[in-house]
Order: sequence, then C-alpha cells, then structure tokens
Amino acid sequence: MDGKEYLEQIASTARPTKKTKMSGVISSPYFKILLVAVVAFIIIVIVGSLIGGGKANLSKQIATLKMQVDGTMMVISDYQPSLKSSDLRSSSSSLYGVLSITSSDLQNYLQEKYDSSEKEYKNLQEEADLEKDALEADLFNAKINGTLDRIYAHKMTYQISAIMAKETNIYNASGDETLKSLLETSYNSLNNLYEKFSNFSETK
Repeated sequence: MDGKEYLEQIASTARPTKKTKMSGVISSPYFKILLVAVVAFIIIVIVGSLIGGGKANLSKQIATLKMQVDGTMMVISDYQPSLKSSDLRSSSSSLYGVLSITSSDLQNYLQEKYDSSEKEYKNLQEEADLEKDALEADLFNAKINGTLDRIYAHKMTYQISAIMAKETNIYNASGDETLKSLLETSYNSLNNLYEKFSNFSETK
C-alpha cells in the first residue's frame, strides 16, 4: 500500500457518518417535551383509575357486608323461636338488634355516598342468597335432628366472625370517619356477643 492509498483509507475511516432523520427527531427538544407529556398523561390515567376503582370496590364491600347482615337477620327471624335455651334466645335477640342497627346505618351510608343501582349489585346479591340458603339448610337439618341449639350457636359464631372480618377490611380501606364510626360501634357490639355464642353449652 503506497502513501496515497494509506491517506485515503484514513480519510474514509475518519469521515463522520450521516445522521438519519429518525435520530434527528428523537434528539429534538420538541420530541422530548412530547414524550414527557405522554408519560405524565399515562400516570394521571393510571392514578385516576386506581382511585375510581378503589371507590367502586369499597362500595361493593359495603354492599356485600349489608347483604350478609340482612341474610343473617332473616335466618335469626326464622329459627330463633325454635331455640330451647332461653340464654341462647336472649343472645340471638341481642344479635338481631345489633345487626338491625348496622343494616340501617349501612343502607343510609350507601344511599348518601354512592349512586349505585340495584343491577350493579345483582351478582353480589345472588352470592349472598346462596350463602343464606346454605345456612338455612344446615339449621333446618339440625332442627329435625334435635340439635338446633348447638348448631345454631356454632353457625351464629361463624356469621359474627365473618361480619366482623368484613367490617375490619372496610374500616382499614376507608378514610371516612362516619363510616369508620358506625363500623366500630357494630364491631364492638358483635365482639361482646361473639363470646356468648362461642361459649354456649347445652349443659348449662
């Protein structure tokens, strides 16, 4: 390779490469501004959907709680008169009273805070009805087998614990002091009754 060829090779290697049109667009300040705007918009949409979804989810949790409360009240009305133990009937009556107040408070809260149609809760109601029907079937079998008091106490213990668990979840998820106050009142009353049902014995 002579000197001329060597210099030409060096010149061709050092020659700057042409920038493509795309790389020029990407490096443009307008593109960067547009990119930041798009990212900000996506973040706003995500945050908004999370907030909206959380609100909707909370309303469904409250509705589900009310449905279980109402279903339990219906079962109490059907089977409390058949209980043999006067203590158990007294505890059952107290439970009905607590649930009645809770149901009313939840209904008022849902009507005030949420504009939800009954169709929105249709699936939730169907599930609640299935649970209530299963509870009634167990108590019906216990009644015809002569074990209603024991099974009733056991089932109401479970219902109370399930309702209290739902109340705790809603309490922790909500920042509304009105809702938290009514849940706390209900929870404390149910907690006292839980001991009576869980400690029930037919030998007493």
